[in-house]
Amino acid sequence: MAHGKSVKLFLVDGTPNGILTAEIINWTGHVLSAPRSKLPELIRREECAKTGVYFLVSHDPENPLYPRVYIGESDDVAYRLKQHNRTEESGGKDFWEKVCLITSKDQNLTKTHIKYLESRLIEIAKRNGQCQLQNGTAHTYNRLPESDIADMEFFLEQIQIVLPVLGYAFLKELNLPTEQKSVSSSIQQLQKTVKNTATFYLASRHAEIQARAQEIDGEFYVLKGTTVRKEVTPAAHSYLRNLRPMLMEQGIINPETFQFAQDYAFNSPSAAAAVIQGRAANGRKEWRQEGTDLTYAQWQEQQLEQIEHLPAE
Repeated sequence: MAHGKSVKLFLVDGTPNGILTAEIINWTGHVLSAPRSKLPELIRREECAKTGVYFLVSHDPENPLYPRVYIGESDDVAYRLKQHNRTEESGGKDFWEKVCLITSKDQNLTKTHIKYLESRLIEIAKRNGQCQLQNGTAHTYNRLPESDIADMEFFLEQIQIVLPVLGYAFLKELNLPTEQKSVSSSIQQLQKTVKNTATFYLASRHAEIQARAQEIDGEFYVLKGTTVRKEVTPAAHSYLRNLRPMLMEQGIINPETFQFAQDYAFNSPSAAAAVIQGRAANGRKEWRQEGTDLTYAQWQEQQLEQIEHLPAE
């Protein structure tokens, strides 16, 4: 059974667009987030003199679905951020708009720990495919005792929980439905999934499209094996101009078979339907629940009706 988490947020400037701190109760980690415009104030804080990992993040107007992200580490983060604030010609990085820094409230994070965390964070970001990673070649770093690796993996899990709360969703672990079904040790999780989610198919006039999806924990997953339409209707929508080509480039959609090679989480049923059908689509009307033939919109309404008719305690 999943347990709740208490996240403590503090607006240092008293505004949502300034410096922000975040902590999880009973976790030694400490998170700082700030826009680049607040860098002078940020680097004066004591956390920036500590050993830590950091993220440089920016919105990309050419690909608004996925931010540009650089992941780094340092035992003097303030110094590294000053370097990154230089121009590209001077060895800096021009692209970033926000910075997020993770340190420890105690003094137990060493340079070795941080290099391990950086390596794992880059690995997760690449695997999730939810950002445009700006790092070059990264090497696996595992020069830690077994007990330290266990501690760092727990630390990593907390980072993955707290960052999406702050709007940094590119590290969020993807719970792929197909993988859950293939792992025999995940019986309880599978039972929870089957109980709390529905499976949908895409009602399409194109015979080559065979699409199935599930909604899990608020995300809409198109399932591995789903076939997509080869032709694309000319359109300026970012789903067709940016997202679909990117999914093919990354091999998530096989460009030869036009099938999903793995489960993939979309931010809406309409985004999923558009990518699959190669045209603008209203996913709330075009996805239908298997077994009932309810549209996605009708299925959502049914969930609310069931709540409204629960007997009072």
